[in-house]
Amino acid sequence: SSHISPTNSLVTEFILMGFPGIHSWQHWLSLLLALLYFSALLDNVMILLTIWQETVLHQPMFHFLAVLAQVDMGLSATIMSRILPILWFNARTISLPECFFQIYAIHVFVGLESGIFLCMAIDRYVAICHSLRYPSVITESFVLKATLFMVFRNVLLAIPLPILASKRIYCPRNEIDHCLCSNLGVTSLACDDRKANSIFQLSVAWILTGSNVGLIILFYALILWAVLKLHSAEAASKALSTCSSHIILILFFYTAIIVLSITHIAKKKVPLIPVLLNVLHNVILPGP
Repeated sequence: SSHISPTNSLVTEFILMGFPGIHSWQHWLSLLLALLYFSALLDNVMILLTIWQETVLHQPMFHFLAVLAQVDMGLSATIMSRILPILWFNARTISLPECFFQIYAIHVFVGLESGIFLCMAIDRYVAICHSLRYPSVITESFVLKATLFMVFRNVLLAIPLPILASKRIYCPRNEIDHCLCSNLGVTSLACDDRKANSIFQLSVAWILTGSNVGLIILFYALILWAVLKLHSAEAASKALSTCSSHIILILFFYTAIIVLSITHIAKKKVPLIPVLLNVLHNVILPGP
């Protein structure tokens, strides 16, 4: 019965299997990942310091970039705090509460990243399509309210994920074919019905990421439409150049998520690829 509390589960901890089939050279991989992680961390710290020190950068667009840098740091810290101990000390066991918390944190940060991309798309849309109204619409107050809305939305909507995962009964398998706790990876070990988990995961993914993607595409389509109507090639080029870096970041972020989803489905054929892709996606984040 799914109503049995998790204390009745036969499993008291999970074992993260890490990267399949690379135990002989995992230390070299750990050095590469640590290097990538610390360089990404340094990049984000430099971005934050630059935005904070340069008065000319005290603009809404750069405030969103600063928020994105902090989200990136939070997500990569959540991931790497588990991966490096696995690779360095073979510390594979993870308690159930810690595993469920990691599921929650990853969903919150990924959702936040997607939400901040939407805020940046709105910023560029108003700047290009309603440039005269930009100073009165995209204010510091707007940045604060939009950021807080994204934070509360993701923090609240992700709460049922770890709760539903903790309600499952885990027996007798406790080995996760990954180096982090993902919702589907963990609940696939449950020996009772996990349909509610899968349905809720898909619903949250659709509500958060799906709505964000739809709106981002809409705003950039409106921007492109406005730019195409400009008679000056120079003005069109200038307008598009302010969006190009955002579009590259957004494409990288969503392409990585799509690739991860596909490889997750096909993981029985290529177990190393989805695990490595997932880690690289979360460590080499599309920093501003």
